[in-house]
Amino acid sequence: MSPADIDRIFRDEAGRALATLIRLVGDFDLAEDALQDAFAVAVERWSTCEVPDNPRAWLVNIGRNKAIDRIRRRAVFRAKQQALVHELELNAHAPDEPPAMLDDDMLRLIFTCCHPAFAPEVQVALTLRTVCGLSTAQVARAFLVSEEAMSQRLVRAKQKIRLAGIPYEVPERDALAPRLDGVLAVIYLVFTEGYVATSGADLMRPDLAIEAIRLGRLLDRLMPDRAGIKGLLALMLLHDARRAGRETAAGDIVLLEEQDRTLWDRAQIEEGLLLVDDALRTPGRPQPYAVQAAIAALHARAPSYAQTDWPQIAGLYEVLLRINPSAVIELNHAAAVSMVDGPGRALDLVDAIAARGALEGYEMLPAVRADLLRRLGRKDEARAAYRAATEATQLEPLRRLYARRMNELG
Repeated sequence: MSPADIDRIFRDEAGRALATLIRLVGDFDLAEDALQDAFAVAVERWSTCEVPDNPRAWLVNIGRNKAIDRIRRRAVFRAKQQALVHELELNAHAPDEPPAMLDDDMLRLIFTCCHPAFAPEVQVALTLRTVCGLSTAQVARAFLVSEEAMSQRLVRAKQKIRLAGIPYEVPERDALAPRLDGVLAVIYLVFTEGYVATSGADLMRPDLAIEAIRLGRLLDRLMPDRAGIKGLLALMLLHDARRAGRETAAGDIVLLEEQDRTLWDRAQIEEGLLLVDDALRTPGRPQPYAVQAAIAALHARAPSYAQTDWPQIAGLYEVLLRINPSAVIELNHAAAVSMVDGPGRALDLVDAIAARGALEGYEMLPAVRADLLRRLGRKDEARAAYRAATEATQLEPLRRLYARRMNELG
C-alpha cells in the first residue's frame, strides 16, 4: 500500500480510534501516545502487506497493547494503574467489541470535552484537538493565540479530566439537557472543519462531515423531538448534500452561483427538508440551528442561483440576529443584503462590523469585503482586500480562488 493510501486511512480512522482508546485507558495523553505507537507499527506493516479489513479495530488493538507496555515501563505503579493494566490485559483477550460500542465512543468523547467544568473556549479547543484531529498550532490559530499558550491550555484541560475524575461517558438522561448546547456546538464545529478545512491542500474533509452527521443522528435518537438537534442535523445534511458540486476535479472551489445543481444529493436534501419542517413546528422559541437550516433549505429548494429567495434569506438572518446575535451572523446577513439591496448597502454594514473590531482576525471578513468591492467596480480596493484575505487563510483552495479573482481584476 502506498504512503498516500496509509495517510488517508489514518486521517479517516484516527478520531474514532482515539476515542475508543481514551475509553479503554482513561487518559487522554496515554491514549494519544498509544495511538501514535500504533500508527508507527501500521506504517511498517501495511507498507509490505495487506491492510486489515477493519483498520480502526486493528489500530485500537495495537494501541491498547502499546498502552499496556507504556504503563509497565513507568517507574512507580499506583494501585489504579495496576488495576488498569489488569483490565486492559483482560480486554486484549476478550472478543472484539461490537461496532455500536466503538461508534458510541466518539459521542462519549464529545460529552467529556463538553463537561460543564470547562469554560466554553476550552471545550471547543479540546474538541478541535481530540475529535477533529487538528494540530495544536491549528487550534491556536483558530483562537488567535500562540501555540505555546494553547498547548498549556490543552495540558491543563487533560489534567483536570484526570485529577477531577471527569467520567468518560454519555450522562444520564436528566443530566443531558444542561450540556446539550455545548455538545451541539461541538458537533457543528466538527462538521464545519469537514465542510471547509482550517488549512491544507484540500477544501473539505468529508470524513469529519460524515462523522458529525452520524453523531447528530445518534443524538437525535438519544433525545428525540428536540428542535435544536433536528435543526442542526438538517443544517448539516443540507450543506453536505452540495459536496459533489463544491470543487473541481483539480480541487479548486466552485462557488454556489456556479455549481451544477444536478450533482447535489437530492435524497439527502429531502431528508434535511423534512427535519427543517419538524424543527420549525416544534413548540417554543425558535432555535438558532433550525433558523440556519431554514436558510439552507431555501438554497436547496431554489432551481438556480438567480431564482434564490434572497429577501426571505435576509429576513431569516434578521431573525437569527435577534435570537442569537453575533458578528459572524451579521457578516452573513450583510452578504444576503447585497443580493437584495446591492453591494453598496452591504459594504456599509461590513465596514461598520470592521470598525467595531468585532471580527478582527476572522479570515472571511476581508474575503466578503473584497467580493463587494469587486462587484462595485472598485478594483484597487478589491485587490487589496483579496491580498488581505489571502494572508489570513492557510487553505490552499481559497488562496487559489483569491488569486483568480485578482487576475480577473487585471
